[in-house]
Amino acid sequence: MQTWSLVSISVLLAVLVRWGVSLNSYSGAGKPPMFGDYEAQRHWQEVTYNLPLQQWYFNTSDNDLNYWGLDYPPLTAYHSWLCAYVANILNPDWVELHRSRGYESPAHKLFMRTTVLVTDVLIYIPAVVLYCLYLTDGSAKRRVSILLSILLYPGLILIDYGHFQYNGVSLGFALWGVLALGLGWNSLGSLAFSLALNYKQMELYHALPFFCFLLGKCIKAGLIGRGFVLLVKITATVLVTFGLCWLPFLPDNSQVLQVVRRIFPVARGLFEDKVANTWCSLNTLIKIRSILTSDSQLYLSLAFTLLAALPSSIRLLMKPTFWNFKLALVNSSLAFFLFSYQVHEKSILLAALPVCLLLNEFPLMCVWFLQASTFSMLPLFLKDGLLVPYTVTFLGFPFLTVYLLSALDDCSEDELKLGICGKLFPLIPKIHLACIMKWKFYISMALMAVLSVLSVVMDPPPHLPDLFPVLVSTTAFMHFLGVFLHFSMVQFMEPPRKKSRKKNN
Repeated sequence: MQTWSLVSISVLLAVLVRWGVSLNSYSGAGKPPMFGDYEAQRHWQEVTYNLPLQQWYFNTSDNDLNYWGLDYPPLTAYHSWLCAYVANILNPDWVELHRSRGYESPAHKLFMRTTVLVTDVLIYIPAVVLYCLYLTDGSAKRRVSILLSILLYPGLILIDYGHFQYNGVSLGFALWGVLALGLGWNSLGSLAFSLALNYKQMELYHALPFFCFLLGKCIKAGLIGRGFVLLVKITATVLVTFGLCWLPFLPDNSQVLQVVRRIFPVARGLFEDKVANTWCSLNTLIKIRSILTSDSQLYLSLAFTLLAALPSSIRLLMKPTFWNFKLALVNSSLAFFLFSYQVHEKSILLAALPVCLLLNEFPLMCVWFLQASTFSMLPLFLKDGLLVPYTVTFLGFPFLTVYLLSALDDCSEDELKLGICGKLFPLIPKIHLACIMKWKFYISMALMAVLSVLSVVMDPPPHLPDLFPVLVSTTAFMHFLGVFLHFSMVQFMEPPRKKSRKKNN
C-alpha cells in the first residue's frame, strides 16, 4: 500500500512539472508565416478533419505540402483526426479549413497542451510505472526512485510540453513493447512496437533490437518446433497490425507510395540544423556536403549506421536475454542518431528512453547521458523561449537523481563496468578509475552549465554567428560517442550481479 502511495505521489509530481512547463511558450509562437511545430500539429488536425483521407498526403489546392504537410505514418494522422474531432466540438474556428492557419489563442493553447497530457497519462506514464514496478530490481523505495527519475527526465518534458510534440505516444508504445517482452508476452510486445512504428517512423532506431531479440528467441526455442510456432505468431501479429493501420491506403498503390515518400524525405540532405551527431560535428572540419553527392552521402550514412549498430544486434541475436535487449536498444538508437541520414536534435529522445531503462544498473552513466541529451537541445529551447523551464529542470534533475539513486556513491569499477578500461590502461589503479569518472562527471556538468550561460548572455562574434550552437552540439556529440562506446563494450561483458542496496531500503 505504501508503495502505491509513493507511486501516486511521483505521478502527480510528474504531471505537475509537465503542466508547469506547458504554461511557457512553444515552437513558433507569434512567428509567421510558418510558425513552428505547434502549428504543424494544429494544421494536421485541420487537414485530417476537413479533407478526405485520400488527400491527406497529397499536394492539392486544399493541402499545400510545403506548409507543414503530413510526414508521419498513418497512426499519427488518425490521432490528429481524433484531436480535431474534439477541437471542432469545442471551437470550430480551431480547425476551419484555410482560415485557421496560424491560429493562436489562450484557449487553443490550453486544448493543445491538454491533448499531450492526456496521451501521456493514457500511454507513456502507465508504461513507466509498470516497468519500474515489475521489471526493476531492488527495494520498493529504489523502484519508486527510478520511476520518479524517468518521469522527470527534462528532455522529453521540454520537447513535448514546451516545444510541442507528441513523443510520449511513440515512446510509450515502444516502452509497452519492452515491458511485454520483458514479461514474456512476445505477441503483445510485437503489437505494441508495431504501433510505435506506425506512429513515428523514427522508431526504426529501435527496430533492429526488437527484431533480433524476437528472432533470437525463436531460434533458441528451435525453428522446427516451438520456435517456428512463435515466429508465425509474431509475424502474423506484425502483419495484421500494419495491415489495419494502413488499411484505408492499401486499395491504391499510389496512396501507399506517397505516404512512404512523405515519411522518408531523403531529398532534405545529410543534415540541416546543428545536431550533436557525427556528420554535423565533422562538418566543422570537413565539408562533407560539398565533397560528396547526395546519393553518396546517403550510402555513406547507411553504411556507417549499419556498421555501428550490427555488433550489438548480432550479440543480441546470439544471446537473446532481456539484459542484452536493453543494451542493444541503447546502442542501436545511438548508432542511428550518430551516423544516420537527416537526424533532428529531438531524435536523441529515442536514445534517452532505453538509457532510462538502465538507471538502476548504471545510475551515474545514465544521469550523465540524460543531462547531456537535454543540454544538446539548448539552441532549440532558446529559440522557443524556454530558458526558464530549461534552467529549472537542467539544474534540478541531476541533483534529484544523484540523491535518489546514490549515483556518485555507486561508481566503483564494478558498478560502472570499467573492467575493460583496466585492461586498456593497466597502469591506472582500479580505485583511480572510479575517481577519474567522478571528476569527469563534475567537469562535464560544469562545462555544460558554462556553455548554457554563455549561449544566453554573450553575443557570438560577427564572423562566427553559429559559434555557441556548434560548441553545444560538438560537446554533446563527444558525450554521446563516449556513452555509445561504453555501452557497446558493456554488452559484450557479463551482466551485473543482483544485489541489495541498503542505502535506499
